[in-house]
Amino acid sequence: MILASDYSFGQFMSSTVESFWKFTGFYNCEYTNLIMLAVGCFFVWLAIKKNFEPLLLVPIGFGMLLGNIPFQSGMEIGIYEEGSVLNILYNGVEKGWYPPLIFLGIGAMTDFSALLANPKLMIIGACAQFGIFGAYMLALLCGFDPLSAGCVAIIGGADGPTAIFTTSKLNPNLLGAVAVSAYSYMALIPLIQPAIMRFFTTQKERTIKMKPVRVVTQSEKIIFPIVGVMLTCFVVPSAIPLLGMLFFGNLLRESGVTSRLAKTASNAMTDIVTILLGLTVGASTQADKFLTVDTIIIFGLGFLAFVIASSAGVLSVKVFNLFLRPDKKINPLIGNAGVSAVPMAARISNNVGLEYDPNNYLLMHAMGPNVAGVIGSAVAAGVLLSFLG
Repeated sequence: MILASDYSFGQFMSSTVESFWKFTGFYNCEYTNLIMLAVGCFFVWLAIKKNFEPLLLVPIGFGMLLGNIPFQSGMEIGIYEEGSVLNILYNGVEKGWYPPLIFLGIGAMTDFSALLANPKLMIIGACAQFGIFGAYMLALLCGFDPLSAGCVAIIGGADGPTAIFTTSKLNPNLLGAVAVSAYSYMALIPLIQPAIMRFFTTQKERTIKMKPVRVVTQSEKIIFPIVGVMLTCFVVPSAIPLLGMLFFGNLLRESGVTSRLAKTASNAMTDIVTILLGLTVGASTQADKFLTVDTIIIFGLGFLAFVIASSAGVLSVKVFNLFLRPDKKINPLIGNAGVSAVPMAARISNNVGLEYDPNNYLLMHAMGPNVAGVIGSAVAAGVLLSFLG
């Protein structure tokens, strides 16, 4: 039997412990990791304690924890390491196939009746997209190249899947910053939008009562997705992956013969994709790639884009009212719902309206521009992809 000397055994144990220590997160940890871990915990706290979009912020926040636990490179566990589990799941974000699946689910769960009952509300949803193109100009002025500026601008649509899809096509390097910015401002809608709505409206305007929406026939609901997909996609074919899936999902809902498919698309499938999307987007905020000056600028420009979009929606109603009879006027509080955050923005319209008149329910009216905003943001993304892609 060959026995190792005490010296060689001690040396072996020492090198083993040292090797193990170098593989731990404690050894590889930097202060930037701690910052991002704190941000991830904050997102989870906002979701659980404050109930800010928990279905989004819990996966994103936990993903930030997974993506920022320090490790030694080459272990094939990081989201940016080829072949790792997180990297494979991240392909759905990087290649842009999670967002169309989300749009399929949105279409399957969305009732477009409010928009069909009052088609002129489509204009409000279109005007809210000024935030996208306004932010595009601001991003160019800040020194971003045209492709990166397009990624930053799409945050103004307040639509996470659209922002991810557009960024994956224009500049995938900005995916983490753009996605987290878009979802953050979507979650903070209850804090941001009410102040904008009050600033641009008067007491009298806030109490405008709108006539009940007319009843939309089933035939109209069935025809809408068929006509809608042809009209929008003939204009911007580059938006087919998003709008095609949105209208397909809506046809599944309204056809009356595919209820099983509609239920699967709007529930199980959407939940699964949302989990994977949120988790991988959060994990992509790896400190060395996320904590940059560009990220800070993107968050600032994203906020301005969101403010411009919300303001444009409210102001467009005020302008629209100049040409309407007194009994046809629109409450400008529904203008904020022109952004593509369904149904959260519409709920904000309703809640603020009830503050000034407890009997003035605006939810159904606000759903019109809200669902129009979903279509509008996808069209705007298609326009950006057409001249930038």
